[in-house]
Amino acid sequence: MQQKIIVIGSGFGGLGVAARLAARGHEVTLFEKRDKLGGRAYTYEINGFKFDGGPTVITAPWLFDEIWELAGRRREDYFKLVQLDPFYKIFDHTGRSFSYNGDHEYILQQIEAWNPRDKDGYTRFMATTKAIFETGMGLIDKPFLHFSDMLRVVPDLIRLKSYRSVYGYVSEFIEDEFLRRCFTFHPLLIGGNPLDAASLYVLIHYLEREWGIHYALGGTSAIVDAFGRLLRELGVNVHLNAEVQEILVDGRRVKGVRLANGEVYPADAVVSNADVAWTYLNLIPKAHRRRNSDRWVKSKKYSMSLFVIYFGTKKRYNTGTPLAHHNIILSKRYKGLLREIFAEQDLPEDFSLYLHMPTMTDPSMAPEGCEAFYVLSPVPNLNARVDWTVQAKPYRDAIMQFLEDNYLPDLQENIVAEHYIDPLHFQNTLNSYLGAAFSVAPTLLQSAWFRPHNRSEDFENLYFVGAGTHPGAGLPGVLSSAKIVDGLLNPSAVNEPVRKLSASMAAA
Repeated sequence: MQQKIIVIGSGFGGLGVAARLAARGHEVTLFEKRDKLGGRAYTYEINGFKFDGGPTVITAPWLFDEIWELAGRRREDYFKLVQLDPFYKIFDHTGRSFSYNGDHEYILQQIEAWNPRDKDGYTRFMATTKAIFETGMGLIDKPFLHFSDMLRVVPDLIRLKSYRSVYGYVSEFIEDEFLRRCFTFHPLLIGGNPLDAASLYVLIHYLEREWGIHYALGGTSAIVDAFGRLLRELGVNVHLNAEVQEILVDGRRVKGVRLANGEVYPADAVVSNADVAWTYLNLIPKAHRRRNSDRWVKSKKYSMSLFVIYFGTKKRYNTGTPLAHHNIILSKRYKGLLREIFAEQDLPEDFSLYLHMPTMTDPSMAPEGCEAFYVLSPVPNLNARVDWTVQAKPYRDAIMQFLEDNYLPDLQENIVAEHYIDPLHFQNTLNSYLGAAFSVAPTLLQSAWFRPHNRSEDFENLYFVGAGTHPGAGLPGVLSSAKIVDGLLNPSAVNEPVRKLSASMAAA
């Protein structure tokens, strides 16, 4: 039966669920507080440069394909994906690098240069990750609303040693310290600490190896624009510059939203793609929240934040450079740096960086003859005693000087476009509790049933998608959360084969 459904926020979780629900025939209205769609995937356009604000590592492309197929369309007609090779180039503190792609033999050759004894260990490691992947991916598109749902998977989690950290698990197979870092940084891409993120997250490495890492021509913004076009075609009512101030409550049900300008919109159900903690703490009065109280929300462990600099140069660095499209630049320290950021809640003097260079693949992201970058540094969330109104500029200067000294000669005299964001941006603009860039941290005891649920325990028609709910952050996670909510709202239809649904819609 058609329902009137409101979606709050237009990150990939909100875009995905709005498209799915509209394709099912529901009347969907989406509210976005900023001036364009995207959420963390917001695009900055400065002096002819395009900078993707957030996610740039695209895996599991079939999750996009499913949405377009459900709508009776082909994703390829809306945006193009190209596979990258190498996936990443990872540098140690001396500038020596390790690259990998989907070719097992190529990776073994790379390992040979660092520690030949680890070739066999890596092969054995990869053999175990298939079972972990199959178990993990079997969980991510299913809701965990009841503790019994968790009990059913506990034997598999124990069998796969999910109680181990990613770093601890990989260390069983790899002895070289730098190579351990190369195969354990992945939790950082979803807000986790490799030293305590559940070993289940090694499935990310298997996912990359099997299906590759992709780039959308035109940048991640091309995917957002494609969603915008799809939503228009499906009849979704999109409201920009429309901040939701309150979710209206009537007993055990929500009944709509009130915007900051006072306008009220009724609904049969509300789906929040806003940060889960922010939604509970700021959009619903605490008198209505027995289970998701302020105390419960604040008791969760939240991810680190990010400091990100977007910059464009008037010269090209793509020739004669050791850099690739995706670069991980590791500091001399690893465990100590992670402990300072995650456990000690302190801003280290050194840093490890992710340097994104999209014009290596797609020159359209910059004016002719120019180069576009963004550089990201994990930093503590706002639980730390760091005054970013004072610290942001010196931190920016230190990062840019490091890049100039080691990777991008004469960088600062060639910059012609620049913008940076810090934890205050995540808190004040993106409405993330504590400025946490990935919401609830992905530890074992904050996964599956232990994570904020996709349907609220307090309200039978309030749903959540995005990084803060199950299954978690990263594009596969947030797109899967949209699939879960689609199933909760359409239990009879969601199990139909996608292609069958597409064919019937096309015929109609």
